[in-house]
Amino acid sequence: MMMKRSIMIASIFAALLATGCKQETAAPEPVRPVLSILVEPVRSNDTAAAGTVEPRFKSELGFRVLGRIIARPVDVGDSVYEGQTVAAIDSTALELGVRSARAELLKSQARLADASAAEERQRKLIVTDVATKARLDEAEHERAGADASVANARANLAKAIEQLGYAELKADFAGVVTAVEAEVGQVVSAGQSVVTVARPDIREAVVDIGPDFPVPLEIGLPFTVSLQLLPTVHVEGQIREIAPQADPVTRTHRVRIALNDPPPSFRLGATVTARLSNDQSSILRVPESAVLTREKQNFVWVVDPTAHTVSLQKIDLSRDEGGIRVTGGLEPGTRIVIAGVYSLKQGQQVRIDQEAAP
Repeated sequence: MMMKRSIMIASIFAALLATGCKQETAAPEPVRPVLSILVEPVRSNDTAAAGTVEPRFKSELGFRVLGRIIARPVDVGDSVYEGQTVAAIDSTALELGVRSARAELLKSQARLADASAAEERQRKLIVTDVATKARLDEAEHERAGADASVANARANLAKAIEQLGYAELKADFAGVVTAVEAEVGQVVSAGQSVVTVARPDIREAVVDIGPDFPVPLEIGLPFTVSLQLLPTVHVEGQIREIAPQADPVTRTHRVRIALNDPPPSFRLGATVTARLSNDQSSILRVPESAVLTREKQNFVWVVDPTAHTVSLQKIDLSRDEGGIRVTGGLEPGTRIVIAGVYSLKQGQQVRIDQEAAP
């Protein structure tokens, strides 16, 4: 009887011990602290760049010949018309060249007249057998040479007259003088820039954008450009040109934004601010550490703000210079985990201890 009671007590103790082990094994996992962010659209301050208004078309005018500047009737800000003289050099040497070319032409014409007369005499004498065929051939050759000398002299005179016209520097089109690089009395070489003339009717914004710009730069990307002194004055524009290489010092790309019918207040040289248009402000970006890749698909851990649990959510993304851009599967205002994404479990409870900006 006592033996049966002992066996029963031992069985009960073993059952209690096994139950305790099972309860200890089934204990809930501890709440895990995670680092997270609230995914928000790109802020307007992150999509702005400063720059200036510049002309799309401008020409750096320079003389075609060496000379000393004797006149420069225009200055920065002056309006010029097509064909207007904007600078002139001393033309004394060029005028002497024209005189010399004219004298050479007269000399060649006189030689041609003598050679032509000598040829005509030989033709008359050969009829009476006074002259020989050899003398006639020689006279014809001398006349042909004199004729070529006249043609050469005429070409040299035309060239000298053309070079005399190079003494005056004229505007190729109507515009505004935006820069002067030489003063009266200065000796300039051929091709050296003297005056820069720009067309004010076609203007564009020129800005420098760094590698941290949150949106990939591409031709046609819309911007809103406003004056820094008058922020209420703004126009729409699109990227027309992107520098193929970044500046080696600042690592920025120079971008030219074509302006759509800018008002007169957008003067050349005015300082402007270019911001992405409103339809581009909905771009979402997430850090690389937040993306979990499984079987060539991309996921993020989404935090439930009510239950404080995480769930795996599939997203579509693209990679560019600005990082990872979400193209689908994630709404603005969603909180996601950005660290330790490969060690979380579906439905696991988490605690938001830290928050970082994307």
